[in-house]
Amino acid sequence: MSAPTLWEEGNSSGRRVVRLAITSGVLLAAFDLLISPSLGLVFDIGFVMICIAAALGVRKSDFFVIGVLPPLLMAGILLIISVFARDMLTSLTDSRAQAFVSGLTHRSAALVIGYGLCLLILAIRHQVLTKRARADRASHSKREGSPAPTLTTAGASKE
Repeated sequence: MSAPTLWEEGNSSGRRVVRLAITSGVLLAAFDLLISPSLGLVFDIGFVMICIAAALGVRKSDFFVIGVLPPLLMAGILLIISVFARDMLTSLTDSRAQAFVSGLTHRSAALVIGYGLCLLILAIRHQVLTKRARADRASHSKREGSPAPTLTTAGASKE
């Protein structure tokens, strides 16, 4: 059996990956807001990297959890910023709802790229893991040199 590929190595639980993604996203947003007056390219690139890492790190049974993570993560981070520091997303005269929508609008490219790459990686990993599982089952069920299976029934007579 060959060594696992990059697509086969993710083995963390969905809950763990979500917790790491949330923590990383909040820290990334805080860092970006410390170095600039609003969210910018640093946050966008970091968000895409978080999406990629989450898709590569999760085990197969939790693919769905990570498949819905990027938009919820982005919305959660922007909601926190719009409540506590809306001037980082829009002007102070705008409402919190306007700040949230404005933040989503300005970060939409990062969201689309991160979400698209996350889903693409999950799809590739699903294909690779499914093929590997089939190959493993096939190699365990066929022993070289063993005779073909036959069906016999008790009490049957050959006449």
